[in-house]
Amino acid sequence: MILGDLGADVIKVERPGSGDESRGWGPPFDASGESAYFLSCNRNKLSVAADLDDARDQALLRSLAESADVVVDNFRPGTLEKRAMAPSALLEACPSLLWCTITGFGAASPRSAYDFVVQAESGWMAITGEPDGAPMKVGVALADVVTAKDAAIAIVAALAGGRAGSAEERRLVVSLRQSAVSALVNVAQNALVTGAEAARWGNAHANLVPYELFDASDRALVIAVGSDAQFAALAGALELDALTDPRFATNEGRLAHRAEVVRAIRERVASRAAHEWIERLDRAGVPCGLVRSVLEALGEVAASPLSGVAPLPPGEVRRPPPRLDEHGALVRAHGWDAFVRA
Repeated sequence: MILGDLGADVIKVERPGSGDESRGWGPPFDASGESAYFLSCNRNKLSVAADLDDARDQALLRSLAESADVVVDNFRPGTLEKRAMAPSALLEACPSLLWCTITGFGAASPRSAYDFVVQAESGWMAITGEPDGAPMKVGVALADVVTAKDAAIAIVAALAGGRAGSAEERRLVVSLRQSAVSALVNVAQNALVTGAEAARWGNAHANLVPYELFDASDRALVIAVGSDAQFAALAGALELDALTDPRFATNEGRLAHRAEVVRAIRERVASRAAHEWIERLDRAGVPCGLVRSVLEALGEVAASPLSGVAPLPPGEVRRPPPRLDEHGALVRAHGWDAFVRA
C-alpha cells in the first residue's frame, strides 16, 4: 500500500474463493461486506485471484512477474520453488527485476509468524505493560507496520540505485523479527551497554524524568521532558517551587529522585483540568498531550471509512480497496495494461 500511495501500479494476488485472510477478520464489516481490517491496508491495488497449483495461473503469474519492476511475496521457503516460480530463476531471466520477500524469522526459517508472535519473541512484550503486570503487546500490529516500512524503503532504495546487480543482489529479504528487534533502538542500546535486562516501565521512561502519564482533574495527559531547559520551563508552568530543588536540575538527578519528582508533579497536575495544563505547557514549550481516543485522533486527520487514513503528499488515494478478483478478467486479458482500463 505504501508503494501504491506513492504512485506504483500494484496487482494484489489472492487465493481463489476466500482471498486474503484479512477479508474475514471481522466484525466490523462495512455495508458491502468488506472487513475493516482489510480496508485498512489495501487501497490503490487491483485484485486478481489465482491458484498457485493451477498451471494456467502459474503461467499468468510468471508473465506478470517477468514484466514487473518489483515482486513482493511472503511465502515460506520452498513454496514458490515447488510451483515452478522460483524467485532465483525469475531474477536470472529478468535482469531488471527486484524481488522482495517478507518473512517472519528470516529467509531460511520455515516458521510461520503473525505480528503477535514476533512482538513476543522480539522483546517488545517484555518491556510493555505495567512494571508489576503481565507482558503486554502494543495495541496495533506495529511489527507488521515497521516491517512494511522497512520493505518499502529497501525497494525504493534499490529502484533508485538502478536495479543493477546479480540475481542475488536484487533479491531483498526483510523479516518481522529483524525489523522488530531493530525497533528496540534505545532500549536495545541500554541493554547492550549495561548487559542488564530491560525493565518494564509502564507509561514512564527508562532514561528520562518526567516522561509519563499524569491525571488532571478531568482526564489524563502526558508530559514528556527531554532536556534540563524543558524541566525548568515545566517547573515555571506548574508554578511548583518543589521542582526548583538543585537535585533535580539535571536529568541524572531526576532519575535518581524519580519518585519524589513524579509525586510532586502528580499532585499538582491533579488540581486542574487537562486543557488548562496543556495551554500552560504549550506556551512554555514543554512537550505534552492529551490522551485522546481513536475517534478523537481521527477527527484531526483526513480519513475515510473506505480507504483509511490518507497518506501525506506525495502519497495519494487513487483507488479504493478492491473486491476479491475484481480485476481478474482485466489482468488476465491485458496484464499490467489493466491499470489503463480499471
